[in-house]
Amino acid sequence: MKNLKNLGFAIVALMLAMSVAVAGEGDKKAAKNADKGIQFTEGKWSELLKQAKKENKLIFLDAYTTWCGPCKMLQKNVFTRDDVAATFNGNFINVKIDMEAGEGPSLAKRYPIEGYPTLFFINGKGKVVKQLLGYQQPQDLIKAAKSVQKGPAI
Repeated sequence: MKNLKNLGFAIVALMLAMSVAVAGEGDKKAAKNADKGIQFTEGKWSELLKQAKKENKLIFLDAYTTWCGPCKMLQKNVFTRDDVAATFNGNFINVKIDMEAGEGPSLAKRYPIEGYPTLFFINGKGKVVKQLLGYQQPQDLIKAAKSVQKGPAI
């Protein structure tokens, strides 16, 4: 009976060790996926505008909220794609701002929003060059980005 009890403890310990190992693999995959896709910059809006002006780039602003389903779908299904990242990384200053926190409410007054997500292409002077409302298919987002790249950013 004592051997059976020890065997039971050994099985439970083995299962626990395996579940920890599997959870660790999931964390590694999540971290790897975080490195894929559009690389978003953080900072104060005024500094981001200065950066855009200095680098002669447009700001790509993802104006989102934490409760917005289509915003979450964009983040998961579109922003993580290699083809989307290839278009946005290096060509734009990519920024995500929760419009209900931090600088978000003041930016929502400056750039009126009809719904979420709203995606803006904004030049270094703070002028909206293009605005997209709602979830975008990857090919449509890439097409919009390429269309605004043709003109001068400032």
